[in-house]
Amino acid sequence: MRAIITVIGKDQVGIVAKISTICAKYDANILDINQTLLQEIFTMTMLIDIKNISKELGVLKEELEEVGKEMELKIHVMHEDIFNSMHRI
Repeated sequence: MRAIITVIGKDQVGIVAKISTICAKYDANILDINQTLLQEIFTMTMLIDIKNISKELGVLKEELEEVGKEMELKIHVMHEDIFNSMHRI
């Protein structure tokens, strides 16, 4: 089982470190990461393995969204099944 994390907001020090630390806290393994800086706008997409996470995905999602508010970032977490369903034609 996997999930997708997306992050967008004004670039600042520590974004990747903060998100990665929270993922590690819940035993979510980062499988792939892509980040881009568009002038001062930071964007990141992260694919994580949630097969062995220590809490429910909803708990991880809430903590990431709270950090997003604190850092003035928009962080969205979506289970891979939902992502795939949305993009199936």
